[in-house]
Amino acid sequence: MEKRKVVITGIGVVAPNGATTAEFWRNTVSGRSGIRRFSAFDSAQFPCQIAGEVTGFDPAAYFQNPKIIKRSDRFMQFAMAASKMALDDSGLELDRIERERFGVSIGTGIGGLESMERSARRLVDQGPSRLSPFAITSMMGNAASALVSLAFDLKGPNICIVSACATGGHSLGEAWRSIKYGEADIFLAGGCEATITPLGVAGFSAMKALSLRNDEPEKASRPFDRDRDGFIMGEGAGVLVLEELEHARDRRAQIYCELAGYGCTADAYHMTQPHPEGRDVARAMKIAMRHAEVNAGEVDYINAHATSTSIGDLCETRAIKLALGEEARRVAISSTKSMTGHLLGAAGAVELAVCALAMRDGVIPPTINLDTPDPECDLDYVPNQAREAKVRVAVNNSFGFGGHNTALVVLACDGK
Repeated sequence: MEKRKVVITGIGVVAPNGATTAEFWRNTVSGRSGIRRFSAFDSAQFPCQIAGEVTGFDPAAYFQNPKIIKRSDRFMQFAMAASKMALDDSGLELDRIERERFGVSIGTGIGGLESMERSARRLVDQGPSRLSPFAITSMMGNAASALVSLAFDLKGPNICIVSACATGGHSLGEAWRSIKYGEADIFLAGGCEATITPLGVAGFSAMKALSLRNDEPEKASRPFDRDRDGFIMGEGAGVLVLEELEHARDRRAQIYCELAGYGCTADAYHMTQPHPEGRDVARAMKIAMRHAEVNAGEVDYINAHATSTSIGDLCETRAIKLALGEEARRVAISSTKSMTGHLLGAAGAVELAVCALAMRDGVIPPTINLDTPDPECDLDYVPNQAREAKVRVAVNNSFGFGGHNTALVVLACDGK
C-alpha cells in the first residue's frame, strides 16, 4: 500500500500566555510568560501557589448551545475551542467534506479532574441521589474527543489516547499513521488538559515535582537553568488539522508543513523518572527521523520537552546528544514551557504548533529564564531572546510518567 504524505493545514491553541493561537504565538515569540498566582481556588495551604492558568477564555464563543457548556468540564471546553480555531484556520468547508473520512484524535493526561472533585464532594456531602446525570460524561477522558466529533458530525476514527505528558505527541502520531495508511483523509488531532484543581496541585506537590518559587511566578519555569526547582502546572489545548497532502492541494489549502515522522518508545525504567542516559528518548527521535528520511545534519530546531526539573532536562540533553551526535551542538533548541508551564496531555500538540509556526515565520522562540545555564546542559537553548532562523526540519519531543516517549518531525513544504 502506498504511504501517503500528511500535512498540517490548521492550528488551534489555548494556552496560559494566550487564549487564541495568534495571541499565544505573539507572546511566545516575545518571551512573555503566562505563569502567575492561580485564582481557581484558595492556594494558602498549598506549597506551590503558582500555575499557568488560561485567562480571558470565554467558552460561549465556541459553543452554539449554552447547555453543553454547563455539562462540559474545562478540559473539554479547551478542546472545543482549539478545534474550532483549527478548523477555521484550515478553511475546510465541512459540507463539502466526506465526514466518514474525517477523524478525531484528542487525548488528555488526566481528564475531567475538576468534575471528578466536584462530584466526589457532592456524593459525600449530599448523597448519591444528588449526583448529576452528566457526572460521568464530564469526567471521562474521551469526552473531549467525543464532544468535538459530535459538534462537527465527524464520523471517521475517533480515539482518545492517555499517556500522561506524551499524550499530545501520541495523539498526533496515531492520527498521522491513520492518514498515512489510508484509514482517513483528515484529522483533528491534539491534546487538552485542565488540572489546576486542589487535587491536581496537591498531588503533584506531594511528589515534590513543582517549583516553589511562589514570589517570582514568571521566573519559576526555567528549563536547563542551574537554579530550576521543578515544573509549573499549566492548562489549555492544542489541536491541529492533519490532512493528506493531495486532499489539501485539491482544495488549495494553506499548508504549514509536512508531518513526516513519528517515533514512540518506552523507558521501562521507572514510573516517574526518565532513564538517566536518555537512550530510549534518543531512540524515539531516531525512529521519527528515519520515517521523515532526514539525518542529524538536517535538523534545524528542536522544541524540547524540558519541563524545568533537575533530572528531566539533563536526561533530554543527553538524549539529544545520543540522537544527533556532534550535530547536537549546532541545533537550536528551546523549551516553550518556560512561558506556558507544563500543559501535561496538551503539551505535545501545543509545542508541535510552535514548530509549525516557527517554520512559517522563520523565527525560533526563546527559552526564557535561562540566566545561569546548568553546566551539564550545554547545548544551544536559545536563551531569553527569539532568534530569526530558517527552519526546514524541526523535531518535537514529549515524554510522560510511566516512561512514555514520543518524537515528531515536521518538514518545510516546497512549492506550497
